[in-house]
Amino acid sequence: MAQIEFKNVTKEYIKDIKVLDDVSFAIEKGEFVFVIGPSGAGKSTIIKLLLKEELPESGEIIFEGKNISDITSEEMPEYRRKIGVVFQDYRLLNSKTVYDNVAISLEVVDSDEQDIKSVVPNVLSLVGLLDHSSYYPEQLSGGEKQRVAIARALAHEPDILIADEATGMIDPDSADEIIELLEKINSLGTTVIMSTHDQRIVDKMTKRVIKIENGKIVSDKKGGKYRA
Repeated sequence: MAQIEFKNVTKEYIKDIKVLDDVSFAIEKGEFVFVIGPSGAGKSTIIKLLLKEELPESGEIIFEGKNISDITSEEMPEYRRKIGVVFQDYRLLNSKTVYDNVAISLEVVDSDEQDIKSVVPNVLSLVGLLDHSSYYPEQLSGGEKQRVAIARALAHEPDILIADEATGMIDPDSADEIIELLEKINSLGTTVIMSTHDQRIVDKMTKRVIKIENGKIVSDKKGGKYRA
């Protein structure tokens, strides 16, 4: 059984203008998948639908065997904890330390203090920033900020990590470090879905590539290239 499945999904923001048009694909647990395409192609819409921030006009989105349309508001917090998200602009709190930026994601769901003291150092160690725990975002490079954001996304031990243009605001060397980190996370069993415009990274990685244009999947290849 696929971990994620889009079945004939169509999404419109304006009547008769389809952002996604009858889109179908499946992602297995533990895969690393790039979602590519020009701006406005529908990449971000796929992420919003998966997070249930938006609902499709038609079709089904299945997560671990369950149609997410059937997830109740009471079940949503548990569902969202299964999906970690990393954004292009980091979304860190400048008034909080690195440690607190990660801890706050656990505090908002009333995690036990002992759990927080255990989890936060573990995920900061995983991303190589344990020695930066007391730093503030303004003291970090772009690549380091993104690693904090990844640590925050991992705090709930999600089944899936979504990286939405996660290397878009950092230099190529830092981008390579982020990709290495995402590969490491993937090797530990977490499914990684990354939307990107970065042709260099996609071509270098030779992972599965789903290409979207004008709301339709135009190619879906394992070991794909950006322009293949």
